[in-house]
Amino acid sequence: MAVESKPLLSVHDLRVNFRLDKHDKNSGFAAVKGVSFEIPENSTVALVGESGSGKSVTALAILGLLPPENATVLPGSQILYGGRNLLELPKSALRSLRGKDISMIFQEPMSSLNPVFTVGYQIAEVLRLHMDLTPRQAQTRVVELLNEVGIPDPAAKSIAYPFQLSGGQQQRVMIAMAIACNPRLLIADEPTTALDVTIQKQILELLAALQDKHRMSVLFITHDLAVVGEIADHVVVMRDGEIRERGTNEAVFSNPHDTYTCALLQCRPPLDSRPRRLAVIEDFMDGNCPAPETEVSKRGLSGSEPVILEVRNLGKSFYTREGLFGNREFKAAHGVSFKLPRGKTLGVVGESGSGKTTVGLTLMRLHEATTGEALFEGRDLFLMSKAEFKNYKRRIQIVFQNPYASLNPRFTVGQILSEPLLIHGIGGSDAKRTRLVNELLEHVGLPQVSYHKYPHEFSGGQRQRIAIARCLTMKPDILICDESVSALDVSVQAQVLNLLQDLQDEFSLSYIFISHDLAVVKYMSDQVLVMNQGEVVEYANSDEIYLRPQHPYTQRLLNAIPKAGERIRGKISAN
Repeated sequence: MAVESKPLLSVHDLRVNFRLDKHDKNSGFAAVKGVSFEIPENSTVALVGESGSGKSVTALAILGLLPPENATVLPGSQILYGGRNLLELPKSALRSLRGKDISMIFQEPMSSLNPVFTVGYQIAEVLRLHMDLTPRQAQTRVVELLNEVGIPDPAAKSIAYPFQLSGGQQQRVMIAMAIACNPRLLIADEPTTALDVTIQKQILELLAALQDKHRMSVLFITHDLAVVGEIADHVVVMRDGEIRERGTNEAVFSNPHDTYTCALLQCRPPLDSRPRRLAVIEDFMDGNCPAPETEVSKRGLSGSEPVILEVRNLGKSFYTREGLFGNREFKAAHGVSFKLPRGKTLGVVGESGSGKTTVGLTLMRLHEATTGEALFEGRDLFLMSKAEFKNYKRRIQIVFQNPYASLNPRFTVGQILSEPLLIHGIGGSDAKRTRLVNELLEHVGLPQVSYHKYPHEFSGGQRQRIAIARCLTMKPDILICDESVSALDVSVQAQVLNLLQDLQDEFSLSYIFISHDLAVVKYMSDQVLVMNQGEVVEYANSDEIYLRPQHPYTQRLLNAIPKAGERIRGKISAN
């Protein structure tokens, strides 16, 4: 536990409005509504909430990075640092503070790092601007920083471009850039959301170690309370631009007073049980904090279930040109074998680059298999002609990770859902297809008015429901879910997982559930396939794998799952 002292930064009655129409000054909404909290010295404060809660807007207001054309900080708001109100500082003074005294790690490193400059150049730019170092001194310091954040061969990596680094390494570069000038306050905006559990744990441990070394404070922004439990000293819970609860880590987790905090804690799939239905925010709207679901979902296989898909020795290689005449082979997947029973779920887990998505895309023949066979009701999908496989496309569908990219922004929802019906000759007439689409919308919990709306008018969770509805137009037997809930808030994630369970019960769907989130995989799966570097390292019933993991890689994945009771910062301080 950090030793408390005077506040390093204080936020008082922060109010931020956004104007929706630049021609109408009265059009808009309040994104932040009178938020107040303090960040003590050498302490971690977690700002928690769902998308749209105002937590990132609050962080951007601290740094003066809100877009001036449509964001307005209302009079009376104060952000006090070193006795000065940051909201009243001239731009030049605020610019000298940013990156030096207060720095920020943004959520998506590939959007924050300039793709045309090396990572070393981008880190050195901060040093030259704030520390007045010569190019030679800056380069020396860059290598030291990359080494400090745990990047191997830092001298060589300093001349690499962002796309040449893994996601975890890109995030480490962002951290190196943020700590380059030894800031007193580090703002980390969802720095681990898109990372594998093992990389996430490494980043959390790195942040905790750097905090202890540099004696800096951290404002950690996230929607995942499990992560908060590992790293934070104080917790501030936000919803709809307001603070719903605040307190020490221990107080909030052991005795939450606000029903919204209860909801966030219970929406996450538990590791020690498998409730029939996950709690969602609506369950708490009456002001009560209901007890967790007691009805348990049974998972696992007896071995007598009918098999709908059998994959034998699946392999997929990619080739790159090497030299004048040679090719270099990269085996993205090799020797992958499993059986998928009807109406059951196979979970496929592993870190980025393990080959799990390659397996899913190859089964859909979006990649052509290099070796192996996929027997669907006795017929090999890989040997079918394109004309033959077209009929089987109706029976095997895929839900992609990013609903923003997989839905055509120029089509209405009605057009998106009608298109596959039209292509495959389902429905017979426009009127029948419209009726089918409206039935599908009802199945996935969306109102019929959604028919005439465009994808941008929906939230992330609603878009994922639309993507699922599009798959259901074909009445498939198998649904491949490729990281389909990984980017969602925990409450929205719970809604989608409940929907998938309901659909499986109603239509006897078989799922191949691909994810790096082991808690979600355990909740959804009857059996689990663990992949590492393109190979299957473990394959068994889900409870067996979670209770008695055999392979060291599986054990490492399970050990990396965030557990609120085990404080990373406390362990590092003790060492």
